[in-house]
Amino acid sequence: MPSATPAPPRRFVTRCLDRVVYAAVRVVICVIQALPRDLCQSAARRLARILADSVPIRRQVVDENLQMAFPDWSAGQRRQATREMWEHLLLMVVEIAHAPRVIQKTTWRRHLRIHGMEGMVRLLWSERPKVILGGHFGNFELAAYLFGVFGFRIFSVARELDNPLLDRFVTRFRESRGQVILPKKGSAPDVALALAENGAIGLLGDQAAGPKGCWVEFFGRPASVHKAIGLFALSAEAPVLVCSATRRRGLFDYDLRLEGTADPRRATAEVAGLHALSQWYTSLLESSIRRAPGQYWWVHRRWRGQRPQATVTALEPPAAAFPRSAA
Repeated sequence: MPSATPAPPRRFVTRCLDRVVYAAVRVVICVIQALPRDLCQSAARRLARILADSVPIRRQVVDENLQMAFPDWSAGQRRQATREMWEHLLLMVVEIAHAPRVIQKTTWRRHLRIHGMEGMVRLLWSERPKVILGGHFGNFELAAYLFGVFGFRIFSVARELDNPLLDRFVTRFRESRGQVILPKKGSAPDVALALAENGAIGLLGDQAAGPKGCWVEFFGRPASVHKAIGLFALSAEAPVLVCSATRRRGLFDYDLRLEGTADPRRATAEVAGLHALSQWYTSLLESSIRRAPGQYWWVHRRWRGQRPQATVTALEPPAAAFPRSAA
């Protein structure tokens, strides 16, 4: 009998699929860039209704998350929030595609209102390390892009995409205005160096960290956050700035807001320890989400895992974890 044809190596098949997906994404981006923004916005609204009502993309996850966050909501309210979420995510794609031509040093004032600008600028220009914290809320990609437009160099920690071609494409956009992307895994030495040189680190503070994370309350339920966020800030005595970029109406129409600041050099309750700091910024993120629930990424499982039976609720960072900045 003739021998069976050997199956192509898994790595080869994966590379082929990556190229196909990359090519499809680039075509979609080119089409979006060629279309008028008003047309893109109306198309996003129609497609969002289809995704929310007819396509079962993580529908159960989104509905369960909304039930946990807003137990008093009716099914109709959850469905409306789901439509708003999909519309917002689609508009984010449109904004990323058009941002290089729309958001520039001479045009950003047409699209943005900054709340707490004086305090934000004062801290960003200070000769101290900084930690800028956001969440999967509003257009956090555009917010990081804007910091580069303003002339601030941000070192952002981000998970690498599984498709290396797409990862390089997205990274080029993120770094096009001076932002530096550090990989999520193995970047601790780079983060420590950036903080030691009084740099600014950008992080997302609402990613599930599993049982070994720091457990806080998020929408009244236990949720795990990464301990590294608090350790970076406390060990380097870096002020923490919690920021959000909330859509007001349509495309490129945002409120960039400084939700709050915490300074480890001041003896305040929010910097009393790792748990206190983690709960403080988590509560600020929750408050911002409650203002516009349809702009949060309810598609990811924020309440994954269970709190261990015994947890340390207030961990102090080791004294020499990172070099301390000069006063």
